[in-house]
Amino acid sequence: MLPTILQAAENFCIYQIALPHTTDLNSEKKRTLIAYLDIETQDGYKHRAYLACDKTLIQYVAEIFLGEENSDEETLTDMLLETTNMIIGSAKVIAEESNINMFSISTPHFLREDYFTMPFDKTHTIQIANGEMMIAIKAL
Repeated sequence: MLPTILQAAENFCIYQIALPHTTDLNSEKKRTLIAYLDIETQDGYKHRAYLACDKTLIQYVAEIFLGEENSDEETLTDMLLETTNMIIGSAKVIAEESNINMFSISTPHFLREDYFTMPFDKTHTIQIANGEMMIAIKAL
């Protein structure tokens, strides 16, 4: 499932925000805005997908989508939730089109701004411009 979400995140970088990116298994320990949504696979397994973005990146996304150069906390939170929904929603479509590990998704939820300390099974980091996005998944 994580490879499908990673593919959707890379598509987001290329087609939505048009920024070069690199992927890595490791991430810097820094404060991020953290959101999650729950996923249920067609065979009944449940997972929680986390998306954690530093403020630099999510502010850049807000500039692209909203034209805001200096967004307030509420706007950054909303932008993170929308980004989470776009990426995981795109992963859902990719899974459906490939007919591999299809799943349904819930509504995204904002968790907090903090260091990412939640337990996870797999993670991947994407470096975008001067910002960072971490994607993690945990079986429930």
